[in-house]
Amino acid sequence: MFAGEYLCKLDEKGRFIVPSPMRERLETEGNGVVFLKGPEQSLWIYSTAEWARVLERTKTKLDEDQSRLFMHFIVSEAGTSDVDKAGRILIPTRLRKLIPVEEDQEIILVGLYNRMEVWNPSEWRRYLSKTEDKYEQNLSKILNLL
Repeated sequence: MFAGEYLCKLDEKGRFIVPSPMRERLETEGNGVVFLKGPEQSLWIYSTAEWARVLERTKTKLDEDQSRLFMHFIVSEAGTSDVDKAGRILIPTRLRKLIPVEEDQEIILVGLYNRMEVWNPSEWRRYLSKTEDKYEQNLSKILNLL
């Protein structure tokens, strides 16, 4: 399971070092990742093993038209990368442009169960601020699950 929030620095090539708890999970699933466009200027990252499970679910849950839309708008936009020997992942250039990285070249990496998300730090803070009221409204139900 991916969990936690990490501030990561991108190098000049667009690579970042994967924090060790997340890297350990990736290593158990083969070291490859798939990037997808996410909402609110974020990127979603799946291990290749988890992405294969997602694809299998779509085969059973989507009808033919939905499947074509999924392939045309999601699968066709996906990018792949591997965790290198130094523990870094390269964000594909065309997808990196979707999370405008500021001059300090920092990103926020968020672990969310079976996937990770990549955010520009300013966009992440804006998103949290924007959704704080919704969180407060649902807090008691969330806490009851703990």
